[in-house]
Order: sequence, then structure tokens, then C-alpha cells
Amino acid sequence: MAKKEKLEEKKKIDFKYNFSEYWSILKNYKVLFFTLLFLILIIEGMHVVPKFLFKVIIDKGTLFAGGELGLQEFGFILMIVAGTYLSVNFIQIVGIWFRGHFLAILETNMMTDLKRKYFGHILSLDHKFHVTHKTGSLISRLTRGTSSVERMTDVFAFNFVPMILQLIIVGFSLAYFSVMSAIVVGVVAVSFTVFSIFIQRAQQIPKLEANRSGDREKANISDVFTNIDSIKYFGKENLICEKFKNLAVKTQRANVKAWGYFRWMEAGQIFIVVIGTLFLLYFPMMEFLAGKITIGTIVFIYTIYGNLMGPMWGFVHGIRAFYRSMADFQDLFEYGKIKKEIRDKVGAKLIDIKHGDIEFKNISFKYGRRNIFDKFNLKIKRHKKIALVGHSGCGKSTLVNLLYRLYTLDDGEILIDGENINNFKQESVRSEMAIVPQETVLFDDTIWNNIKFSNPKATKEEVERAIRFAQLDKIIAEMSHKENTIVGERGVKLSGGEKQRVSIARALLADKKILVLDEATSSLDSETEYEIQKDLAKLMEGRTSIIIAHRLSTIMHADKIIVMKRGKIVQSGTHRTLINQRGEYKKLWNLQKGGYIK
Repeated sequence: MAKKEKLEEKKKIDFKYNFSEYWSILKNYKVLFFTLLFLILIIEGMHVVPKFLFKVIIDKGTLFAGGELGLQEFGFILMIVAGTYLSVNFIQIVGIWFRGHFLAILETNMMTDLKRKYFGHILSLDHKFHVTHKTGSLISRLTRGTSSVERMTDVFAFNFVPMILQLIIVGFSLAYFSVMSAIVVGVVAVSFTVFSIFIQRAQQIPKLEANRSGDREKANISDVFTNIDSIKYFGKENLICEKFKNLAVKTQRANVKAWGYFRWMEAGQIFIVVIGTLFLLYFPMMEFLAGKITIGTIVFIYTIYGNLMGPMWGFVHGIRAFYRSMADFQDLFEYGKIKKEIRDKVGAKLIDIKHGDIEFKNISFKYGRRNIFDKFNLKIKRHKKIALVGHSGCGKSTLVNLLYRLYTLDDGEILIDGENINNFKQESVRSEMAIVPQETVLFDDTIWNNIKFSNPKATKEEVERAIRFAQLDKIIAEMSHKENTIVGERGVKLSGGEKQRVSIARALLADKKILVLDEATSSLDSETEYEIQKDLAKLMEGRTSIIIAHRLSTIMHADKIIVMKRGKIVQSGTHRTLINQRGEYKKLWNLQKGGYIK
């Protein structure tokens, strides 16, 4: 039971943290916010004036009908009332216009600030975070959280502040004429509010669960459409539809449970209002019969009480929107609590790789419980082509990921040009290297912009040279929009080979001293691979190159081949040397016969 209560506590909304995050955005616009509060005070104050004017008309009309007030005097009073009424409405119209204007500016600014803050924060989080969180869920939470800024601000502007101001204005107005009526209205308002908050607090856990069900559903949708080819190839549309149906039903049930609290809230609210209205009918009527108040005052009490009903019901909807916003904030702001594990040192510099000497010095690294490297050492001299080979899981890609500072070493250091990469800003280390990954994922943009991404300052001639180098020019020539062809999400409109050519052109355009080739030609046909290999040889000239390869025929001309097994170097040397030695390399060569290592 204790464990369950602890789990329930963790699931609750962290109001303090969420509101502090909201305020951290709002405080940048304090002048605008307090200007809005002043306008709302004016607008709400103007609501009371017509009710008072109506009281004056009734009381003076009664005196006029009884002959106690002359026609000329009564007509003068009516003129003053009419002028006041028109003035009050004019002030209200102007106030409402400016309220809408300033509110739009405030909300759009805050939404933009929140989007930028959390987009930047999520983007900056470690590689480990991004491989363990689904894209669809990230998008869903960022969208909901941003929309909640508008909803939350509207709650303050249209629900909470008007209710509080109306309660103060109405309370003092009633107290001036009838203390008991003011007490009744105060009790009704407090009971109404407390009951509504109680129900909303009870709803917060079901609401969070409904959000999480929705996130799982959206994450599944993103995953499905990302893998649409696999679903089509294996004919699994019905299976996927059934899986989605189960997720959709869970979301439906979670929403029914969360929304079910509203029926209890509405029933209780109506009960409180009915009881309060009965008392409000009784006390003023007794005072009228006792001759303590006029008929105009009774009308004023009832009309101003009705004036309070709108804000009270609006306050309830505001509470509902408030809790919904807080639940949506909770899902987004949870990311704000996640800190980067890989951080730049204070005073970290920008790296400028001039030579490209690389050294892995006594490095140790575990991924979870799995020990990948233990006191691993490797030196790569400048301008040399080093190939890493070995079975999957031997540590080839992990070595590159550590060089890119995607993970943190447990021990040891990685040096570039004799300096520890931890002394430099992560982004500068990564930006000073170029890579051709095995799986090329492109932006949903033009071929030209995808290539230029690696070097936004490149000239038109430099981009065109990179296109020719990667032998993309002939392919582009056959496209209707040439280099302005949109490649589609993740580059789905291009073949695997075409995407890899774009990646090669991008790496050339980056023009860095260190180049990583991770199965750079694995998606190309034999003829194209032969042509690209010649171009890659030119690309590697004057650069320190790390080549990860499964197909050994592609690394025969490397300056040194490093054979790895279970995070250790078991052999090293040239292809000619290793092929004539008994050992892992010769075994791999014989296994694949020019093909791939399994």
C-alpha cells in the first residue's frame, strides 16, 4: 500500500514547479501583465455601475410616482443616468479593445519564448535521451505545453481575476446596503470555489493518465508512419490497425474516467447556488418588510448577485482549464528537470583542429551494465586512413560516438592534436569533424539545402563542386526541379544510394580535418561504389580518416586496419600484412569472400 501511495504521489502535478516555470516566462512582460490587470479592473468595475443606475431609476421613479419628486427634477436625473450609462459603456468598449490587443501580444510572446526555451533544451539533451524517447511523444508534449500558455493566461485574464475583482466589488457594494446579503454572497462564492477546486484536485491523477495515454497513442502514430515501408512490405496493416485500436480504446477509457468528475462538480455547484439564492431571497425581503431598505435596493441586490453568477461559472471553467494546463505543463516541464549528463567545463574553449592527430588514451566505458572498453588505447596519426573492422558489437561505432562526445568516458581521455576534447565545447568538437553515416536521414527540404546544411556559408560554386564530386549531378539533371527537389521526410523520395551521395557531398562541403566514414558506400551498387570509392580516396587526402567497414574490400587501401573484438584490438596492420597472418582478419576475409562480415 505504501509503495502504491508513493507512486501516486509521483504522478501528481507539481504545481509549485510548473507555476514557477510559467512565471519565469511571464515575468519578462511584467509591465504588459500589470497593464492588463488594470484594464480588467476598469472593465469589471464598470459592470456594477448599470445596476446601481437601475436602482436610482427605480427609487427616484417611485418618488416621482408618489408625487414626492417633480417632473423637471426627475427628467434631469434621467439625463444624468443616461449620460453616465453611455460613458460607462464607452469606457468598457475601449477597455475590452485594449485588453484583447495587449493579451494577444502577451500570449504570442510567451508561447514563442516557451517554444524556444524547451525546443532548445530538448535539442541540447544528450544522445542517450533522444534514443530513449519517442519523437511523437516529444512533439505532442511540446505542442500541448505551448498551447497551455495561452489557456493559462486566458484563465487569469477572463476567469480568475474577473471573479476576484467582482467578488470584492460586489461584496463592498452589498455590504453598504445589506451586511447579511454580503455575507450570503461571500459564503456562496467561497463554497462554490472550494468545492470546485476539491473536485479538480481529485481529477488531476486521472487527467495525467489520460495525457500519458494520448502521448503513447501519438508516439505509436509517429512510429507507424516512420516505418510505413516495413508495414507495407510485410502486409501488416491489419495488425497495426488492431494495435492502434487497443491504444485508442485505452485513451478513450482514460478520458472517460477523467471527464467523469465534471458531472459531480456541476451537480454540486448547482446545489450550492440554489441554496444560496434561497437565503438571498429571504434576508433582503425581511429587511425590506422592516423598512430598512428600498425596493430599488432589493433590485440592486438581486441584479448584482446575478452579475456575480457569470464570473463564478467562468471561474469554474477557469479552474478546469487551469488544471488541464497544469497537467499539460507537467508533461512538458518534466523535460526541464532532465539535466545534461555531458556538460561543458566552465570556460570551455572552441576547438580549431589544425592537424587531426587523434589518441584514445586508456579509455574505459560501460553502456549500462555492459563493459565496452577497459583501458583501451589507440593512436591515429594526422592524414592517415584508419579502418576499424570486427563483428557487430565489438565497439567500432561506440568509439566514434565517444570521439563525438555523445557519451562520457568512465575513465581515460580522448585527445585531438594533443588536447583533451573535454576542454572544448561539445558543439565545436562535433562541428570540426565530418561524417558520412551508414543510415543517412535527410531533412524534408531541397537537395541543395540538405547538402549546404554542413556549411551554411558555402558559395554556390562550392556546393556545385560537392554535387559533382558525389556524382549527384547526373541524377539531379533528371529531376524536374533539379537541385531544388524536395527529398521528403527523412529523405524518403530518394533511394538509399541517392541519400548516401547527398551525405558524401555534405561531408565534402564541410571540409574538415577529421573525416568519419561509417559504411559510406553500403547502399550503392557495385558500379557506382567503384566510382565513389575513387572519389572518397580523393576526399580522404590530407585528412585524418576513420573508416568503419563491414565489407573488407572497401578498406584494402587503408594505411592501417584495426581489428577489434569485444572492445579490444586483436590485430593491426595493412591489408597485405594481415591477410598473410593467421588471425581474426584472415578469418573474416575468408568468411565473407569480398562480401560482408556477418
